[in-house]
Amino acid sequence: MKKLLLVEDDPNLGSLLQEYLGSKGYSTDWAKDGQQGWDKFVEGQYDLCIFDVMMPRKDGFALAKEVRMSGKKDVPIIFLTARSMKEDTIQGLKIGGDDYLTKPFDREVLLARIEAVLRRYNPHPSVQGETAGSVYRIGSYVFSYDMQQLACNGETFRLTSKESELLKLFCENLNQPVGRSYALKMIWGDDSYFNARSMDVYITKLRKHLKNDPSIQIINLHGEGFRLAV
Repeated sequence: MKKLLLVEDDPNLGSLLQEYLGSKGYSTDWAKDGQQGWDKFVEGQYDLCIFDVMMPRKDGFALAKEVRMSGKKDVPIIFLTARSMKEDTIQGLKIGGDDYLTKPFDREVLLARIEAVLRRYNPHPSVQGETAGSVYRIGSYVFSYDMQQLACNGETFRLTSKESELLKLFCENLNQPVGRSYALKMIWGDDSYFNARSMDVYITKLRKHLKNDPSIQIINLHGEGFRLAV
């Protein structure tokens, strides 16, 4: 059984989600503020964390930063936020969040997001030992979509779900243009301005991951989209 950490200060929502996720087969620990969430995280072992952003004692972003600096930094994180400001979403993605939901949301949507992240997340195997699944060679890199890992010269990088989906789309169209609107609809579900800004953040992060091989470029195609060139 997968174990989740839910950190949510709204008692009604927290209780509802804990009960609902439990009914779907997830063991869910519920913390009622950020500090309590950190204490539970340190003491436990979790497959995924769900953090509300606005909380007393320690907000979700501060909690996520501590998680990313800890010895268990690879655990995926989904943010819940009552604020739809794009700056909040971009900040969460830069910290290392794997996904986000804006309140109010359907609990079925949250469940689908959890399942999508967990399907692509495996903290143990390495790319070098993988013999099956979707593996792509990009210059001097090896990218495992199934493992959400990017390896180069013995160094392995963990990718978020969105980074993996975006890089897979580029790999499937290597040296070919990928339309901005097409990529947004394929990965985010629509091509709204809000999602487009999020995609720009992920592309910036992918460029940083791929910087060790100067022959690899993610090129902006003005008025069209992008091209992964090798």
